[in-house]
Amino acid sequence: MKKSILLPTDFSDNAWSAIIYALKLYSDIECKFYFLNSTKMRISTMSNISNKLLKILSDNAMKELLDLKDMAQTSNGNASHEFEVILSTLDLQDAIDASVDTYDIDLVVMGTRGATGAKEFFFGSNTVHIIKKMKRCPVLIVPNEFDFIEPKQIAFPTNFSRFYGDKELKPLKEIVELYDSKIMPVCILSEEKLTDIQAYNMTMLERYLEKYNTSFHFMPKYAKKAVEINDFIELLEVNMLVMVNYKHSFIESITKEPIIKKIGFHPLVPFLVIPD
Repeated sequence: MKKSILLPTDFSDNAWSAIIYALKLYSDIECKFYFLNSTKMRISTMSNISNKLLKILSDNAMKELLDLKDMAQTSNGNASHEFEVILSTLDLQDAIDASVDTYDIDLVVMGTRGATGAKEFFFGSNTVHIIKKMKRCPVLIVPNEFDFIEPKQIAFPTNFSRFYGDKELKPLKEIVELYDSKIMPVCILSEEKLTDIQAYNMTMLERYLEKYNTSFHFMPKYAKKAVEINDFIELLEVNMLVMVNYKHSFIESITKEPIIKKIGFHPLVPFLVIPD
């Protein structure tokens, strides 16, 4: 079945890096990629904009989108990949939501920050907003200048406080089946042992993943959760991080923080966020 992938872009190098990662991740899969640009992002920074200038900005954005499409087709060379462009006058979040609904998007892939994003922030403000609001499909966040590595080892942090169903695990399983990946659920222990509810949820997760190469890991609580996750990524050479975004989750805690660098969460690998 053909996958539909949405690639929001502000034409920055960071956005292009995310596009290249997406093309390589799905290099053997029939896909339709949609390049999306929101002109409202540029217009919102200007005052007293005339209709003539508005048309010039829109024409330039469309030209850049078409150039991007040509670059992707030239560098990709995969006959099973199709490319379309979307130019929207909505703000980025609304443009993404509308595109997801209109084109039945399976996955949104984007970079960590835009052209003016400060280097000390892992998440730009647009990225944070999209992660926080997106409920329709998963979002894959790609670190800047990340060189593609097959996601053979996938970390899945969880505290086993909730039950995961087929719908939430499906995006994880799809990546695993593409690359015969190993799933590595990791729990940072706040107590010496799991509660009865945690133990039950862990058992159910084991059953859901019994057909896959899976290894469960436990870490003592010794630092901020963000630090421990990155330590785990480095120690076990993890290639992708996957989390479910639910109420009171770790993802919710970082997207609530107005200054992201205070959290110190700078994932070293692509980060797949699955909506609850």
